[in-house]
Amino acid sequence: MRGAAMWRRLLLEILADELTEPRIVVDLGGGTGGLAATLAGQGHRVSVVDPSPDSLAAVERRAAEAGLQDRLTARQGDASTLSTELPAGSVDLILCHDVLEFVDSAEAAVHSIAQVLRPGGTLSLLTAQRYPRAITHAAAGDFAGAQQVFTDQRLPDPARAQALLTDAGLQIRARHGLGLAAGQLSEDSVESRPDDVLALERLLAADPALLPAAPRLHLVAVR
Repeated sequence: MRGAAMWRRLLLEILADELTEPRIVVDLGGGTGGLAATLAGQGHRVSVVDPSPDSLAAVERRAAEAGLQDRLTARQGDASTLSTELPAGSVDLILCHDVLEFVDSAEAAVHSIAQVLRPGGTLSLLTAQRYPRAITHAAAGDFAGAQQVFTDQRLPDPARAQALLTDAGLQIRARHGLGLAAGQLSEDSVESRPDDVLALERLLAADPALLPAAPRLHLVAVR
């Protein structure tokens, strides 16, 4: 996503109520651990679960450089192994950001996440949306790509994403459409005026009428 630091700020604002005391957090598909390191620095115990050895090595380097080895750890795995690697009901908060569109079965992934969450635990789900991405391809003249994306069921729309969570026994508490401002701008524009872009993202994300048009959908759900 354009302006990674800005997105971290916005997501942390959205999740602030879930982070008022030290939590056990899993960042599923957390890559090199940018958001995970921020949370660990705030006192939470965070495990990055990712299939990439290179990403996990980067997480370990980041933890060592920041002196966070006791709170930031790396574990190889993915959504399909989550419920076999972690005890049921053991996690306070799971971050599943930009992962759902790449898994073989979104249903299985969400059920695995729900199993690992403790009762009252929270899922932060961020996923690309099918319709806006198809329109982006079409606007660039890539009509074949637009048709392919439009029919790709791995990319959810708001109704399907919400149904995935409720079918897994999760109660949706908040919905946000992200990227409505930043998605129209270049990386340089976002990086040069992050506060202005963030302020506009906050405003647009809060409008439920804009949810289907947002490049990314963010859902907060509780088990």
